[in-house]
Amino acid sequence: MSLDWYGAWQAVIGHPLFGFGITLGAYQVGLALYEKTRWFFLHPVLVSMSIVIAILTLCGLSFAEYKLSAEVLTLFLGPATVALAVPLYLNLRRIRQLFWPTVLTLAIAGLLATLLGLALASWFGAERPILMSIAPKSVTSPIAMLVADQIGGIAALAAVFVMITGVLGAIVGPALLRLCGVRHHAALGMALGITAHAVGTARAMQESEECGAFAALSMSLMGMFTAVLLPLAFILLA
Repeated sequence: MSLDWYGAWQAVIGHPLFGFGITLGAYQVGLALYEKTRWFFLHPVLVSMSIVIAILTLCGLSFAEYKLSAEVLTLFLGPATVALAVPLYLNLRRIRQLFWPTVLTLAIAGLLATLLGLALASWFGAERPILMSIAPKSVTSPIAMLVADQIGGIAALAAVFVMITGVLGAIVGPALLRLCGVRHHAALGMALGITAHAVGTARAMQESEECGAFAALSMSLMGMFTAVLLPLAFILLA
């Protein structure tokens, strides 16, 4: 009986969709906890990430095995990214009205987000590879990893900083902005999109359609400008 149980257990954790299933299940658990309690430290991304790590540790699965079994989720990243165009289109008139304030905010806030992160890390004594990994922390992981590799950082470490920035920004960002008196949905969306990238954009979608649209816009532009200008700036400085 024990051998049958062990064989069944191995068949479950070895199933090609095991990672897919635990990822979706963990997120649903995290989402249910957050919607019921509204405690900021029970953010769905943070809870689901913790659950997945715990399950992988208990099952003795490596990240490579998990990545392979959850690879089907990456198929949805493309459509999900393209779907961000929907709120942009629906709020196109509003975006046109605030075009120049949006550009100005992006230029100032994007520069400050990078410089303040570097200054704080340098103040704590971080070495150059760490600094170069922190610099692109406010954009999505694929862009951040590529930029970090180009400027002398560590791609894997850059992905960690991106994840931490996104989760913390989504958790404390809206409350902190309201505490500072920010009530304008466009401003709230831009702040979340610039600093907390995709996770912040998902959080902005929960606020309002306008907030989500400006978050998607600022996230996209921030990623584009970082990918082009950050390596160029380090080349010129070097």
